Amino acid sequence: MTIGWKSIVPIALWLVLYLLPAPAGLAMNQWHYFAIFAAVIAGLVLEPLPPGAVGLTGLTAAGIAGYLEPDPDKSLRWMLSGFSESTIWLIVGAFVFSIGYRKSGLGQRIALMLVRRLGGNTLGLGYAITLSDLVLAPATPSNTARSGGIIYPVVSIIPRIYGSEPGPTARRIGTYVMWTAFAATAVTSSLFFTGLAPNAAALAIAKKTVNVDVSWVQWFTGFAALGIPLLLLVPLLSYLTCRPEVKNSPEISAWAAGELKKMGPVSRNEAIMTGLIAIAMFLWITGSNPSISFPLLGSNYMNATTVVFLVISLMLVTGVVSFGDIVAEKAAWEVFFYFTSLLTLASGLNSIGFVKWVATEYAKPLAGLPPTSAMMLLVALFFWIHYFFSSLTSHAAAVLPVVLVIGSGIPGVHVPTLTLLCLYSLGLMGVISPYATGPAPIYYGSGYIGKGEFWLLGLIFGLVYFIGLLAVVLPWLRLIQ
Repeated sequence: MTIGWKSIVPIALWLVLYLLPAPAGLAMNQWHYFAIFAAVIAGLVLEPLPPGAVGLTGLTAAGIAGYLEPDPDKSLRWMLSGFSESTIWLIVGAFVFSIGYRKSGLGQRIALMLVRRLGGNTLGLGYAITLSDLVLAPATPSNTARSGGIIYPVVSIIPRIYGSEPGPTARRIGTYVMWTAFAATAVTSSLFFTGLAPNAAALAIAKKTVNVDVSWVQWFTGFAALGIPLLLLVPLLSYLTCRPEVKNSPEISAWAAGELKKMGPVSRNEAIMTGLIAIAMFLWITGSNPSISFPLLGSNYMNATTVVFLVISLMLVTGVVSFGDIVAEKAAWEVFFYFTSLLTLASGLNSIGFVKWVATEYAKPLAGLPPTSAMMLLVALFFWIHYFFSSLTSHAAAVLPVVLVIGSGIPGVHVPTLTLLCLYSLGLMGVISPYATGPAPIYYGSGYIGKGEFWLLGLIFGLVYFIGLLAVVLPWLRLIQ
């Protein structure tokens, strides 16, 4: 077997960091753990092996080295901890939903209906996808359930109608459709307090740490000045950066109408799949409300992932999908191993104290800066340090208290404004990497967005979102507060 440069670079990066002395304030085990994490990130970018294999290898190396848990049994439990994370199974469930849409024909029918109405204009199709996410966001707190479970299975059908497949033909329209859907959900996740589950956890942390609290309306009002323009900008910016080859195809609308006619009336499995998705949406919207009971289900609370298991079970019982279909869904299991490994490794950075060290070291020079400059740099830290995380919730839990405490100690910094800027960052920062938020590995795993392309687009949109946060939201908050 030939070892190419893509294999050498991650190993070389690990070795260089490993041999360097640990920076002041870090123990050697913390530094060596970071060396493994940095090598894994390099491996995920270059892909000398499939992403799941890269993540699993890094996780194994960290576990055997015992950087977090010297005891071998405890280290193994840490290595396996990520495989029980509900978000990961929610992602797998989204792929299974996609099978149901595909096998029942419902996804094709919905896609054809969209194409019939909007297929003559690729940019218009992007706005239709964005609008779909916007309508669902206020009442769907899980962006993975919303974008990965509802939007993705539908939009994944559309490129194939245009002859756009993962690989050489991805840029015909597939890259544009997938990226627009992903970039849009980052905005709606920040626009609504109920558009992203970690928003509530982050606000609770802020209330406990610096006694800052906001209502649903205050949250929306504070971000709408940027959120609404971004929703108008995302399809256009995606269009300019992804440069779809298909731009205007008036004949496609007529073709879609003809295909719908060939499909005939709604089939049994389509009707069942429609009902199951309606059940999933209802339970996603109401299941997290403790005041609503589900006596037939024996519970007054239903986690979003539990809903996925329920609907998948019903899909199996009704014959919409078979267990063989689930086992054969290669993309789902590749993402499962990749995201699980990375989630565990990223959470380890926090557990080992590396993230806290980075945040503390970053803040030392801020004391002598003007308040606005210090606030912007703190927001920058909170936003861009998310490259080290694959969970928005763990990011908020680990970094938000540190940033808020540092900010509250700097004379002149308006802590409520700093708090809201950080809270609004949570949804937006999900766009920056293939692991930054729940839907990310789903769209990354679609095959329509290349590995390097995903990182580049994430950086471009991340910069646009971040600059908008400081240039629009910061002065807007000062005006209304």
